[in-house]
Amino acid sequence: MRIPAHSVCTAIRDDIVAGVHERGGRLTEEVLARRYGVSRVPVREALRTLEAEGFVVTRRHAGACVAEPTEQEAADLLEMRALLEPLGAARAAQRRTEAHLKVLRGLVRLGQERARQGNSDDLRSLSGWFHETLAQASGSPALTSTLTQLRYKIAWMYTTEGPSDPVEYWAEHGAIVDAVARGDGERARSVTALHTERASAGQRPRFGSGAGRVDRVRNAQHPVNTPSLRP
Repeated sequence: MRIPAHSVCTAIRDDIVAGVHERGGRLTEEVLARRYGVSRVPVREALRTLEAEGFVVTRRHAGACVAEPTEQEAADLLEMRALLEPLGAARAAQRRTEAHLKVLRGLVRLGQERARQGNSDDLRSLSGWFHETLAQASGSPALTSTLTQLRYKIAWMYTTEGPSDPVEYWAEHGAIVDAVARGDGERARSVTALHTERASAGQRPRFGSGAGRVDRVRNAQHPVNTPSLRP
């Protein structure tokens, strides 16, 4: 059975974000094909996609390598998110469906419950699902795709400190959903802008002077049929 290139792409991207493939490290088709249990064809296609996304670069005499973004490029990601997340929320207020609202409200309820319990691991996943659903509710595939890539890259380049007050943090999620449900685009935009600004304050660069390095697991196997990591 031929493994789809997008599955291989997801697996490689997840490992780049997790730090398994080091910044600047070579990504040879033969080694990757063996690691993920596939042929070289989907690996080659996946590397082209990841290069277009900015995770991979092709260097003369070295071939495909993990990109090495600068500190300025990393800072630009937070600025882009600060502009695009509020735009997505404003559009969601006009274009969301009842199905989107049901999922968003369910995530807020779970998030508030976990916040009261102090379960930080669950909160990270729930927050990722919340923002992914909010982006989808914008009704703009291009915006949704861009925000998804931003979340991956921010997870790759930054560590995230948990909110000092998780209950208040999830109250902000609830306020965003309330505005979206009412169709109040300006309110959704302003609340999301404040929420994004506070989230950015908790980001710490993984790379560069004084930045903490991610833990790397160089030899672990990563079959492509395992669940994808979320940013």
